[in-house]
Amino acid sequence: MTDPDFNLLIALDALLTEASVASAARRLNLSTSAMSRTLSRLREVTGDPLLVRAGRNMVLTPYAQASRERARNAVLEARAVLQPSKVELNLAKLERVFTLRANDGFIEAFGPVLIAAVAAIAPLVCLRFAPKPEKSSRYLREGLVDLEIGVLSNMGPEIRLQALFRDRFVGVVRKGHPLEAMESVSVSDYIVWGHVVASRRGQPHGPVDEALAERGLARKIVSVVPGFPSALAVAQASDLIALVPASFLNPPETHTTLHMFELPFKTRAITISQMWHPRMEVDPAHRWLRQTVLAVCQRHYPQNE
Repeated sequence: MTDPDFNLLIALDALLTEASVASAARRLNLSTSAMSRTLSRLREVTGDPLLVRAGRNMVLTPYAQASRERARNAVLEARAVLQPSKVELNLAKLERVFTLRANDGFIEAFGPVLIAAVAAIAPLVCLRFAPKPEKSSRYLREGLVDLEIGVLSNMGPEIRLQALFRDRFVGVVRKGHPLEAMESVSVSDYIVWGHVVASRRGQPHGPVDEALAERGLARKIVSVVPGFPSALAVAQASDLIALVPASFLNPPETHTTLHMFELPFKTRAITISQMWHPRMEVDPAHRWLRQTVLAVCQRHYPQNE
């Protein structure tokens, strides 16, 4: 048997990712003509056109679309195998950029503490926080991020998972709001005021509305904003009630212009986890990052349960 040229995998990954001969050539620092010849070889090896003309652009064939993730994983796995292993991880000299995909609430609540903890031990490490407009395992599978942080969704059976802490929703109003003077807020007190809802998808209803519906009640939603920081800003400048995770206001005494209160009904608990691809399981630096994230979360937001 004649083994295939495994160097073609790198070119295949670039072509399927970029869907462009010119862009793939720039990515691999090759000339366009050289990449065109490589595409011809790949077509011969796979027996598929891979990229076909569609107007002024190129599009992937069904085979290429189905092979895109496999090619990406194969390249990443090969690099992991061939990367020299380090017997001892020297964090003081570690130069690396870790990308963490998390929502604004986590970044604002834990970002400063996590950055400081990392910088104290590994001063040459950079933490890059990527936006999280939607839940998707694609970023982990394609190696675009090192860690995904949030509530577990359908990420696939191969994705590794570790719970960081359990959270709950709380109500928040401005200081001086009539609800601040109440020792405990009743359901009728809660629904008499207008509400501002945080939803990156623009959905006005959530677990609180389900809990109220079980009692035959509903709240008046006045505004829907894309994130928790926006919801708090609106609540601080109005009489509206915001709903945010309790960890977002931890510790409460640091938010001098806001008043937090417990909801007058039960909602399902929220488990915040960190997720990663199995290719990073034994990487020493990645393991250290995971341990640091876990330690920071448990120290900064201790559980009462």
